[in-house]
Parts: sequence; C-alpha cells; structure tokens
Amino acid sequence: MGGYEQIRRTSVEDPESFWLDSAGAIDWTTAPTRALDDSAAPFYRWFPDGELNVCANALDRHVDAGRGDQAALIYDSPVTGTVATYTYRELRDEVARFAGVLADLGVGKGDRVVVYLPMVPHAAIAMLACARLGAVHSVVFGGFAPRELAARIDDATPKVIVSASCGIEVQRVIEYKPLLDQAIEIAAHKPEKCIILQRPQVVSVMGPRDVDWDEAMSAAVPADPVPVRATDPLYILYTSGTTGKPKGVVRDGGGYSVALAWTMRGLYDVGPGEVMFTASDVGWVVGHSYIVYGPLLAGATTVLYEGKPVGTPDAGQFWRVVADHGVKSLFTAPTAFRAIRKADPSGELVGRYDVSSLKYLFLAGERLDPETYRWASELLDIPVIDHWWQTETGWAIVGDPAGIELLPIKAGSPTRPMPGWDVRILDPSGQEMAAGEDGAIAIKLPLPPGSLPTLWNDDERYVSSYLSTYPGYYLTGDGGHLDADGYLFVMGRTDDVINVAGHRLSTGGMEEVLAGHPDVAECAVIGVADVLKGQVPRGFVVLKAGVDRDPGDVQAELVRRVREQIGAVAALREVSVVPALPKTRSGKILRRTMRQIADGVEAPVPSTIDDATVLDTLRPVLRKAGA
Repeated sequence: MGGYEQIRRTSVEDPESFWLDSAGAIDWTTAPTRALDDSAAPFYRWFPDGELNVCANALDRHVDAGRGDQAALIYDSPVTGTVATYTYRELRDEVARFAGVLADLGVGKGDRVVVYLPMVPHAAIAMLACARLGAVHSVVFGGFAPRELAARIDDATPKVIVSASCGIEVQRVIEYKPLLDQAIEIAAHKPEKCIILQRPQVVSVMGPRDVDWDEAMSAAVPADPVPVRATDPLYILYTSGTTGKPKGVVRDGGGYSVALAWTMRGLYDVGPGEVMFTASDVGWVVGHSYIVYGPLLAGATTVLYEGKPVGTPDAGQFWRVVADHGVKSLFTAPTAFRAIRKADPSGELVGRYDVSSLKYLFLAGERLDPETYRWASELLDIPVIDHWWQTETGWAIVGDPAGIELLPIKAGSPTRPMPGWDVRILDPSGQEMAAGEDGAIAIKLPLPPGSLPTLWNDDERYVSSYLSTYPGYYLTGDGGHLDADGYLFVMGRTDDVINVAGHRLSTGGMEEVLAGHPDVAECAVIGVADVLKGQVPRGFVVLKAGVDRDPGDVQAELVRRVREQIGAVAALREVSVVPALPKTRSGKILRRTMRQIADGVEAPVPSTIDDATVLDTLRPVLRKAGA
C-alpha cells in the first residue's frame, strides 16, 4: 500500500507542504504562501493569505479552458418526466445572471441567503450565484417545517430567501410558499425579499416581498465573480443540536475547495468529463459536496436527480440513470440500497439496463451493514466502497482511496483514514485504546481543510460541543475501534452503546447480526430502560418484499442468531417485525426518538422525519417494548 501509505503519512507529519501542494489544483486570485494558521488554536484556519472565488473555480475556469460545451449538470426528474442538460457555459451564464438578480436586491459579500428549494437545477444555480458574489448561502431542506425554518432564518439572518412554489414527493405535491410565509411570520428576523420559482404543478400567490424568479432573470445583468479570502465563509449548513437549537456548521471557501478537489481525484476517481451521480439532496452536506461543488470543481458532469430510489416509479431508477447518462461513480446512502433490496430482493431490475459504465458504488451517511454490502457487491460486481464522514467534516474522514489504490475491503469497515485525518480511539480518561477495543472515536487537531472551523456566531458552542471532552481532539460522537491493520469500525453513536447489567454492548453489533438474516431488509436495535438490568436491547426488523413467513418464526431465529454470534450476555430476547422504521429525509433511522418513546418520554416528532405516520404506527409497539 505504498501509494496510500506515503500520502497518508505526509499529510499527518507535514500537513503544511501536503496541503499547500494540493492547493495547486485550484485557481487563486491570490495564491496562498502558507497552508495552516494555528495562531488562534483551537480555531485553525487554512490558506489564510489566499484569495479565490469558488464559483469561478467551479464554472468559469472550465469555460476559459475551452471546455464550455461539456455537460456540467444533468437534471433527471422522474417525478416530472424531465431530463435537461446544462453545459458549463450554459450553467455559468445562468449562475452569473442569477448572481445579478441577487446583487440587484442588495446581496453582496458576507450577506446571507437562505435557499429553500426542491431538487431542481435552480438550487445549484442559487448556491453557486451566492458563491459568485461572496455571499453566504444556507440551504434548508425543501419542505422543512415552518418552525424549524424560522429557527434557521433567525440564526442566519438572511437578506434574501430563494424558494419555489412547490416540491414533488412520490405521491403528493408539497406547497412551499405557505410553509415559507408561516416561517417568516414566526421568525423575529424578516428577509427583505423572497425570490420564488413558480413550478407548473402549483402557482403561488405572490406577496409584496416576493420576486418572481423568471421575471427577475429576464431583466438581470450578469455579475462577475468577486474574490474573497480563503477563510471567508462559503456556506452555513444546519445540523440538529441536542438542545433543540440547530447548530450552524460553517464552511470556508479555500480549504473546502482544496479538500474537495483532492477527493474527486483521490477518493472517487472522477476527473474532467466523467459522470458522478450522487443520489442525495442539496439540503444535506453530501449534496453540497458531491452534487454541486466537488464534481464541478473537478470539471466532471454531475447528475441532479429529483426522485426516490424506489417508487418513482420502481426500484430500477438508479440503474436507469446510470445507463442513460454513462455514470462512472454512484454515491448514495445504505438506506437507499436497503430500500432497493427490499423491493427487488433478487436484483432483477438491474438486468434491464446497461450499467457497464459504473465502476464504483460509494455509500455513506450511516453504517453500512455487511449484508447490504454483500448484496450490492454480488449484484453489481464492482467495488462497493463504504466511507464515513459527518456534516461537520464536509468530506470523508475514513474511506478507500479508489483514485490512488483500492485497499482491501473489510465488510463492516469504511477502511482507513483519508489524508489529514488523525483518527484515535480514546477511553473515558482520554487514553488511547488498544487495537480491537471499542472507545470514543476522536480526531487529533488540527482538522484538515474543508472541515468546520467553528459554528456560525457561536465559537463557545463549537468548543463545548466538539473540543472540550478531550483537549486537543475533535469528538466525533461515534464509537468504535481500529483493528490491527488500522481499519476503522464505526459501531454507532456513543449513545447507542447500552449498559446491560454492567456489560457495555454496541447496538450496532447486534444490528449487524440481525441484518445478516436472509429475510431481513433492514433493522434497528435500541436500548430501553429495565429495572433489573439498567437497559435491555429491543430489536425491530422490516422483512424483504415477498417474504411470507410466520413473524414468530423469524423472531425466534433472530434471537437465536444474536445469542450464537454475540452471546447470552447480549440479552436480546424481543424482536418485533414492523412494516417500516422511522427515518430522517436523509435516511438515518431515528433511534433516539424510538428509545425515548419506548422509555415513556413524550418525544417531539423530529423536524427531519421523512414520514411521521411510520412513527405513529410504531408507537404502540415501542411502548410495549418499554413496558
């Protein structure tokens, strides 16, 4: 593993030269002469004397290099029956004009713009237009509840909000304008203007602060890119906070661009003219990094998909997109593949399409269970690459660098740390754990470029949330272990480790055993309060489509599997077969909410939930589990 080992070692031992060299992949208006500013540690800054414009790097430089006619963005929308391609020149021109619209409304360097849009090209255009002006965008997932949107409006204090008349789900149209109006009414801060994209499915009634997207674009004068400091914020992206107040993760432009450019080559093996399909949403960090900025910085072609992995109209849509657009790298969440596997267990639908262009499947966003890994690997016969990262980190902490060399894959592990990430396993006192021993996963400071430098207007919370538990380290909030080969195994959030009669057990380990049962499509294990043992695990499984067995037989087999593979100490004696598990829109199972309900706590329905009716159906089963 000479290539990987050398790169990794250099990045940790001499980050200054490694990242300054990596900065050569980006065009700078003022090239940085140094990489790391550690003068205000633990608030580190990357490329402090550099200046650039991220939008110009994503669009203009490719046009100037003679590649303006290459496809930059393909919009594929099975929910509207639309496919549209934007060349780099066309996308640059649209972005420049929309930047002109924003500038006419008074938006300039440092101003905030909230983007509340569905998965349409206009979302990427709005983000890039903000970057072009040096403004700071904050994308809020389209259709978010008014109170949650209001909290983000109050924190970011945007001058302008960009939204649409509606979003389109599998079986319904969601009107955005009433949600937006209600959020503004709740919020203390009032934006000066709202730009509304009118979609044909719903035409919104406009108010005095509202501006029609198409009308404004028809009169707009294109705006040129504005150089900004590398350390200036590019965007704010909110992630749920334990106190209920969302945390505004800040991302700077310089470090982020350098890191993403490295990952496109080194991790995803995607270069100019090659096609990357990231099946996520621009409301999430994956959408920011690998639908919008990463592929465009690399001069690649990105697919922006408005649909679901199943139901729009079937479980073969990812394969259709791959075949239609010649996709090389597909990146999505394990939950998407579990949904595909549940609907099409034998993978028959992939046979309808020519997917020979597909070289890699990348999965992230939650733990990739070995059974889903095996199913996808056997179905596609290509490398299935798990990688692990967070909203806060902006890109992968741990992965398998396909563009350098593919390291041997170990099912259940996202492989090894990427450049700049010094991963340690710590015990409660801050001492490093031996290989194979579970503990808290922490990152030795400084974090590499592209990770969060702080939280928006809240340095104190940044320190208390991430840096205070282990001085000199960033606390990921996840638990796991490194094996003797340096492979990381992430077993789940540290609050998913339960204490059963004095034994600390990982619910992730139990889920791995349940997921290996041939009839199980997906599962969750939670720890519920128990008078005798402190906590006991309870399992919940969704069966694959077409499984027609007595649930009691499946439950007995699952309990037996856990006893055989983990031991009687696991004490998993109750497994419930349920129709669905409650998830966020990004596909993460709401284990904490399930645990609270089982423990009799009146938990509010999270704003990020995809389908609240799933939780309603599950509530009586959870209450019984905790009884």
